[in-house]
Amino acid sequence: MVDRGASALSLPDDWPAHPDPILALNQMGSFDWDLDNGLFHMDAQAHEVFDLRPDEYDGRPESLTVRVPPAEGRRLDSLVAQAIKDGSENYGAYFRIRRRDGTLRWTHTQGYIRRDDTGRPRRIIGILRDATRELNEYAARRDQTAWNLAGRRDQSNVVQLITAALANARTVQDVIDVLKDTQGVTHLGATSLVMGLLEAGRIRLVAEGPEGSFVPGTLITRIDEPYPMSEVVRTLSPRFIESPQEFADGYPILWPHITDLDITSAAYLPLIVQARPIGAMGLLYNDRHGFTTDERNILVALGSSIAQSLQRAMFYEQEKDLAGGLQQAMLPRTIPSVRGADVAVRYRSASLGRDIGGDWYDLIPLPGGRVGAVIGDVQGHDTHAAAVMGQLRIVLRAYAAEGHTPATVMARASVFLHELDTDRFATCLYAEADLATGVVQVVRAGHIDPLIRAPDGSCRRAPVQGGLPLGLSAEFGRLAYPVGTIELDPGHTLILCTDGLVEQPGADLDDGMQVLTALVASGPQDVWKLADSLIDVAEERGGDDDVALLLLRRRGADAPQSGGRLQQHVAPGDPDALRQARHMIRAAVRAWGAADRCDEVELVADELITNALMHTEGAAIVTLRVLTDTDRRLRVEVEDSSSALPRRREAGASGVSGRGLLLVDTLTDVWGVEARGGGKCVWCEFVVPQRD
Repeated sequence: MVDRGASALSLPDDWPAHPDPILALNQMGSFDWDLDNGLFHMDAQAHEVFDLRPDEYDGRPESLTVRVPPAEGRRLDSLVAQAIKDGSENYGAYFRIRRRDGTLRWTHTQGYIRRDDTGRPRRIIGILRDATRELNEYAARRDQTAWNLAGRRDQSNVVQLITAALANARTVQDVIDVLKDTQGVTHLGATSLVMGLLEAGRIRLVAEGPEGSFVPGTLITRIDEPYPMSEVVRTLSPRFIESPQEFADGYPILWPHITDLDITSAAYLPLIVQARPIGAMGLLYNDRHGFTTDERNILVALGSSIAQSLQRAMFYEQEKDLAGGLQQAMLPRTIPSVRGADVAVRYRSASLGRDIGGDWYDLIPLPGGRVGAVIGDVQGHDTHAAAVMGQLRIVLRAYAAEGHTPATVMARASVFLHELDTDRFATCLYAEADLATGVVQVVRAGHIDPLIRAPDGSCRRAPVQGGLPLGLSAEFGRLAYPVGTIELDPGHTLILCTDGLVEQPGADLDDGMQVLTALVASGPQDVWKLADSLIDVAEERGGDDDVALLLLRRRGADAPQSGGRLQQHVAPGDPDALRQARHMIRAAVRAWGAADRCDEVELVADELITNALMHTEGAAIVTLRVLTDTDRRLRVEVEDSSSALPRRREAGASGVSGRGLLLVDTLTDVWGVEARGGGKCVWCEFVVPQRD
């Protein structure tokens, strides 16, 4: 039940230490929900409504789930989110709480949404009160009217009441909860309810009546056994038992086990959909003898309504399992271990039945100790989005494994998606990390920025210039993706995620990123526990979007101290690749403890790469390695596809070229040329001090 009658509410300045006396007089509690930090503060009377001691509550809304049943929590979350989204100033609702003794109590809440000058919601303040007596009196009057055989005008009231409550039931357990927890059984005047579903010619018990009433041997029964549910499934006809003696005579095996329940009558109904049984239910009474024709008609109509809800719930669960299986099949089955890094991946599927999303992650081992990390999200929430996601994941992995630069990988993936027979686009982020140097090259296609967490727990957003989403960049001819560079120091963690972990109702994306940054900073140091804590937050929020998460922490101990090797392809006409090679060389030289020769190595390598690109028709392959024998040396190799050997030329007083090999000869300790198949390799070495 929902109402919109809430009014503005002001809390005393010294709240909650001194609650509003008028509210306290009326046994109303008050709360203050700070939407910025997520804390839900309550006064003493509100704690009493929830049957919680102050030391049992930590101020987080999700901690109230110990008292609020899941179905009620989802309904409240949806109500509040809708009120925030549509600009409402207030909301009101009735919901149930389960007290520590197990009893369900009705509660009423009114909330007033306070927004800032920009219209963004900042706080919700409101009141809580126990409404059990009020609703019980109302229900008693309604039930008396419904079951008054002498003067009842509308015999369908009870069926309509329960059918309305079943409208939002998604799963089989939701249907059972509606019948048992929303006083559905009480509305029917019954003491308890039992229910079984038909599976492979057998009836599986899914609701057993009052706690402790389970009859051994009845969890799974055949339809030819002498039980009332088996009988109604077998005959497709209801069975009304009007006295204890009739129960004992008709079902001598079952009756001795339920005599303690003081059963006076019972109604067993087949659950039939499209002329086929899907199960049966039984209503047990301890204060009723016999059923009138009107009562029987009402119960038969109720059985039909429940059967429809159950079939819908069963289809939902089957579709969710099917969609989830399809989605999991599209994701990597295992994540390869990566030397020099700890990697954690997590995936949370939205609770939308077959409406699954196209979120994905991937980790791609690359030559030279590098690794590619991918996070992405295909537009839409259906099986088509999952299918497109699977194809994109495969082509991204293939392009990366071929040795293309990150920008080229992303551009080719965009062209592939554009040429695919689909109208979908996808956001994606591809990060290629060199774990020996900590250099991470990042390309962003409409996706959110990555985060970097330091060993001390601090976390920051790493802004990366981005391009259009995959598919759109090809459609609009904007395939030149910029490449950002991040340095990942030992102990630092790179965090990639999809927007399902960031977006929140009523908040913009930047605010969501700030919240996520704070969550990461306050999370566990262990990378796997941190991933678990973040996905737990996504579960608590619920929401209609999937969440993919990839965390990569660079380990310092595994970084090579000697004998390291790095390699980079530089294509002709690709200034970004040349710049990336320079950055790789500088970072590697520093990481290997030769910072004093960093400028010399970078200058010589740049000269050799430029010569290879200018005087050959193909790409240049740059290799940087550490040699350790009698001394310690850095060796730079530049391979090309030409067999013509380089030769020194006189530049002249005003020449602008011809000094390249002279520069190489002057700055290096030794250099030379080697034949490599159909091409050659120009190499040079720099003596550097030994590392401790």
